[in-house]
Amino acid sequence: MTAFLDVEVSLTGRRWSGPTQLLDRAAEAMAQAAGLPLPVSMALARRGVAPEDAAAYLAPQLRDLLPDPRSLLDMEKAAARFLEAVNARQRIAIFADYDVDGGTSAALLIDWLRQMGREATLYVPDRIDEGYGPNDEAMSALAGDHDLIVCVDCGTLSHGPVAAAKGADVVILDHHLGGETLPEALAVVNPNRQDESGDLAHLCAAAVVFLMLVEAGRQLREAGRKGPDLMAMLDLVALATVADVAPLIGVNRAFVRQGLRVMARRERPGLVALADVGRMDSAPAAYHLGFIMGPRVNAGGRVGRADLGARLLACSVPHEAQAMAERLDQLNAERREIEAGVQAAAMAQAEARGLDEPLVWAASEGWHPGVVGIVASRLKEAANRPAIVIGFDGDIGKGSGRSISGVDLGAAIQRLTAEGLLIKGGGHKMAAGLTVARDQLEPAMNRLAELLAKQGAGTGGVADLTLDGLLMPGAATPELIAQLAAAGPFGAGSPAPRHVFAQMQITFAKRVGERHLKIRFGDGTGPQLEAIAFGAFDGPLGTALEDHGGARFHLAGRLELNVWRGRQTAQLRLEDAARA
Repeated sequence: MTAFLDVEVSLTGRRWSGPTQLLDRAAEAMAQAAGLPLPVSMALARRGVAPEDAAAYLAPQLRDLLPDPRSLLDMEKAAARFLEAVNARQRIAIFADYDVDGGTSAALLIDWLRQMGREATLYVPDRIDEGYGPNDEAMSALAGDHDLIVCVDCGTLSHGPVAAAKGADVVILDHHLGGETLPEALAVVNPNRQDESGDLAHLCAAAVVFLMLVEAGRQLREAGRKGPDLMAMLDLVALATVADVAPLIGVNRAFVRQGLRVMARRERPGLVALADVGRMDSAPAAYHLGFIMGPRVNAGGRVGRADLGARLLACSVPHEAQAMAERLDQLNAERREIEAGVQAAAMAQAEARGLDEPLVWAASEGWHPGVVGIVASRLKEAANRPAIVIGFDGDIGKGSGRSISGVDLGAAIQRLTAEGLLIKGGGHKMAAGLTVARDQLEPAMNRLAELLAKQGAGTGGVADLTLDGLLMPGAATPELIAQLAAAGPFGAGSPAPRHVFAQMQITFAKRVGERHLKIRFGDGTGPQLEAIAFGAFDGPLGTALEDHGGARFHLAGRLELNVWRGRQTAQLRLEDAARA
């Protein structure tokens, strides 16, 4: 297929890929049948929405999309045991992962229990001292003081630690890839168990917890009782879904859409405090969840106190929430500094090894375990390859990996663990964690590269830039942006529409800070549009546009609303450009 606008190599080194003729025709048919603007019709057509389904897609209803919780194995048993503990006033412990998904999952349970007049013990393992997931010592200690342990966002591969929880029942609510056998827990609810259908594989752990609470509510109603309002808890599910990079398809879209509405009411002290320290000055959107709130919740687990994020999300006292949010904001700033150093060293090492192999990886002594996953994401983006980054402490390395679409990293990591090349490892298709002995590092990475190559990793170059079509500056209005937003939320598995403004003249260009660029452009006859290019000066994009010399450019990016002193205007978030 010919490159869009004949751009084979853009200023960021990418080939531009536009809609196919088939997609163009589908969008035109959608526009005629549904009476929608062509850009909105293209967004729907790209997602495979039929014209007769357009109205329902643009207004997703949770009641129509919510799966039956009982379609998941062990769900009835898990909810029944949870309610038994509540009704009998038994001691409940929640063992949660230290990331956003784990923290929101724990907060959902804590909030629900409080509304039922019960409390629970929260336990979040320390990333450095204990590592990911349940461990024998912690589970044994919790079992000594509790009747029920609920593991959230972890536990599916924890055979030994579950066995160590003698005297307590263990219920696992997780979404990470399961092995051939399951731990001997009372219930393992996980859409990614190997004996599941896979229909709900896109759910994050908080969504699994929410479904368990839906089932608990059903069982309460059957007993003539009423449970808490679950719709008011969707703000937490939305945060987890976006921050855990779960694909925004099916019920996940409805979770996020409804959750954002709940969040906008500013009723949960922890989320209000997060929004305030993040200086959010507009209604929450998926972007805020992924790039402002999520990183701050994660910061406690990465470089600070592991349970701080979960405690904030579960907090019901505003001034306490504010103090915790401010501490997480500080930790997030520290995390960024640590990350920058590790990223520079890891990128240099990976480039020396070569960015065109099936696997891009880097490892070194002393790299902080809390930032290796973020740095792996940066390597993945730079090379369009699965990436692994490992920090060693003596002879043991703890690492994290990120994958690209179509390559199942979690399954490959599990294979390495089964083959004895890793001490432990697990995850899901797009992200995984691992622990490796120093003397097994090279053999493990070589074998992983081999397994990933069989899945097709390493066959492509820099990722194409996928574009939805052409727009003129005058068409980029707040009204169009609102209509496009109805096709969202946008994120993993459902990227925001990206448009090109062709043959544009730059009439204003100004560097913002050290790395960013702000411009204004038009075709010379009609309205002009402003654009912001974040990180433009990290590569050749910023210099080329700043020193444009009157040349015309094709400009590509995503439309967004710019809110300044209560006034809304359209703005392009510029991602790429090519000389016209």
